[in-house]
Amino acid sequence: MSAHRLTQHVVSDEASLRALIGEPAEIIRAKVARRLNHLTRQFIERSPFLCLSTSAVDGSCDVSPRGDPAGFVRILDDRTLLVPERPGNRIADSLRNIVANPHVGLLFVIPGVVDTFRVNGRATLTNDAALLAPCAVEGKIPKLGVIIDIDEAYTQCSKAFLRSQLWEPARFIERALLPTSGEIQCELAGGDFDGKKHDEERAARYARREGFY
Repeated sequence: MSAHRLTQHVVSDEASLRALIGEPAEIIRAKVARRLNHLTRQFIERSPFLCLSTSAVDGSCDVSPRGDPAGFVRILDDRTLLVPERPGNRIADSLRNIVANPHVGLLFVIPGVVDTFRVNGRATLTNDAALLAPCAVEGKIPKLGVIIDIDEAYTQCSKAFLRSQLWEPARFIERALLPTSGEIQCELAGGDFDGKKHDEERAARYARREGFY
């Protein structure tokens, strides 16, 4: 990469990058493990939310949220996880990427905790009913799950959460200050869309927990 359309000043190789940021401390390198232990597994057991990153063969990337009651990601053994796949919008960006390229990254988040937990590994889609049965919520077994073979597992430092004050109630904002899904759809459609009806129907479906499981 020689330049960006907005600037000539770009960093295009690791040597230049390291000259700017330096090398990680040895203790940081040492925290990266190839499996879970009795301490690190607690971050997964207590997490109700994660971000799943995937990429297609052409290098295009996607990050998708996953959430359920705390501990929804099953620890099959100290090197293997199972993430249940719940009903979504059926675009299936993450799933299509995994079929083409198994390499994934996961970031586990626990409400109120500024440390997060990272897992990098290789994903396999499964529809094994016996394997997925313990993932049932509200009596519904997921049709699909994502098996993760762990390559790297480690805690992420808390600086990002501390800088952002993410869990500070005083920093929370009202949802009404942001545009609704229907308003955004209306904008994309050039005004030819009933955004109010869309928002009302979606709110009703969510109140019924329709399509959650």
